[in-house]
Amino acid sequence: MWLVVGLGNPGPKYARHRHNVGFLVADLLAERIGARFSRPKRVVAEVAEGRLGLGGPRLVLVKPMTYMNLSGGPVAGLSRFYKIPPARIVAIHDDLDLGYGTLRAKLGGGEGGHNGLRSLTKSLASKDYLRLRFGVGRPPGRQDPADWVLSDFSAAERKDLDYLVDRSADFAESIITKGLEPAQNHYH
Repeated sequence: MWLVVGLGNPGPKYARHRHNVGFLVADLLAERIGARFSRPKRVVAEVAEGRLGLGGPRLVLVKPMTYMNLSGGPVAGLSRFYKIPPARIVAIHDDLDLGYGTLRAKLGGGEGGHNGLRSLTKSLASKDYLRLRFGVGRPPGRQDPADWVLSDFSAAERKDLDYLVDRSADFAESIITKGLEPAQNHYH
């Protein structure tokens, strides 16, 4: 069983922001496995469950309904409930340090100033979870990075967004079915 976490902020106001790319990928993965997100009692997250292909691994898809910097609490609670160790958690998130559309995956490491990852690491008491990083690039000029990630994708970026979200979902599936290194070799 795997816990796949799409990081983002709740509500329609944030729906197409750069910071919510994790939610976009989680939504596509839910569609692919024929699952719908619901809000279980006592969990501040939307959860969808299903299998990746016929007889494939079981997935628990999660979209924390806290703001980004509090994402770890619901994820850690679900990790304990389903008895899923950090090594079987895939966090999908935006990354300022990668050019737009660049995808990278890794196990563990630092948070790079990402408040969602910082919250996950603290709540899980471990850095040893998988990260699927979706590059959103640096803001132009002197724009505050927080304002950048909390803004919509540009018209030029939106032209490729659906393709890149699809590719990110493929990458996540590959990590789960083939392992991190083979997935990295294919998608990096």
